[in-house]
Amino acid sequence: MNSISVRALLVRGMLAGLVAGALALLVAYFLGESRVDAAIALEETHSHDHGGGEELVSRTMQSTAGLATGVLVFGVAVGGIAALVFCYALGRLGRLGPRATAALIAGAALLAVYIVPFLKYPANPPAVGNPDTIGQRTTLFFLMVALSVLLAVAAVILGKRLAPRLGNWNAGTAAAAGYVLAIGLAYAFLPSFNEVGKDFPAALLWEFRLATLAVQVTLWTTFGLVFGYLTERLLVPKPEAGPAADGAANRPATVAG
Repeated sequence: MNSISVRALLVRGMLAGLVAGALALLVAYFLGESRVDAAIALEETHSHDHGGGEELVSRTMQSTAGLATGVLVFGVAVGGIAALVFCYALGRLGRLGPRATAALIAGAALLAVYIVPFLKYPANPPAVGNPDTIGQRTTLFFLMVALSVLLAVAAVILGKRLAPRLGNWNAGTAAAAGYVLAIGLAYAFLPSFNEVGKDFPAALLWEFRLATLAVQVTLWTTFGLVFGYLTERLLVPKPEAGPAADGAANRPATVAG
């Protein structure tokens, strides 16, 4: 793949990421922000310090411009990274075309980058979690992301090396089992945190976590669909149209003797 194609795919990946980020922003605003507001209200109700300092950034700004900036920048950034991964993966995953390759990369990214770390360290709304451990929890979450991505890459490499001996299906199954086993060991050895207060509503916590999951599912699903469409238009040649093409299609095919 030449540099022109890589540049074109990178631009399309960032564009698809922008579209995906816009849809994810709508989900975050309409599903997530109301849960954040409810958690903040609960936190203020149970707080004994009602004379806190002035907010540097208002809640209105956080839930509108701040949220939009964060989600859209994230969408463009991961769209560009996924496009570069697509450039490397295209043609190396069997007979998968551009759309299927884009869908596979988006699904793998959703699993490795978010769902696997989320199952170990799920997102918490305000009023949940000890402020003294927030640095440790953040570090461990990103460590889990890095481990998940690296183990996913290792699983792909292992599957490709086992394929000539075991066949594609058996090799893929063995690689997936190895990934699950390694992730299970990481879950077992990395510390866990159970800092949800007894008075925090379980329904609100569940709804908040489902909303954060919905944002990521929307982002990566949209990206896979949009980027797959754009890459197919770029990379798959269109059939020729016109009288010449019609005449060629109507001529009987010749078979070499």
